[in-house]
Amino acid sequence: MTLPSEAQVLEALKVVKDPEIPVNVVDLGLIYGVDILEDGNVDITMTLTSVGCPVQDLIRADAEMAVGRLDGVEGVNVEFVWTPPWGPDKMTEDGKRQMRMFGFNV
Repeated sequence: MTLPSEAQVLEALKVVKDPEIPVNVVDLGLIYGVDILEDGNVDITMTLTSVGCPVQDLIRADAEMAVGRLDGVEGVNVEFVWTPPWGPDKMTEDGKRQMRMFGFNV
């Protein structure tokens, strides 16, 4: 069985967007870690822009579906963490550019 690379997992996660912010979770800097296990399971550690985000379950389901489509993936586990807290400094340059296009000052 061929397992996906971390880069492939991150690329797959770029289809997952925070519905409140029109930028994907990778460029927002919400992905803190990707662990690809030998058995085909993928553990994703991520955060959200705020604790108690009302779309947490939607983002989890979208992330599981996006990564679950990759060849070699048997299961996906998304764990939300709050330390370190998210801030705009975690965004990629592309994410900041996208935010500016939507009128955000970052």
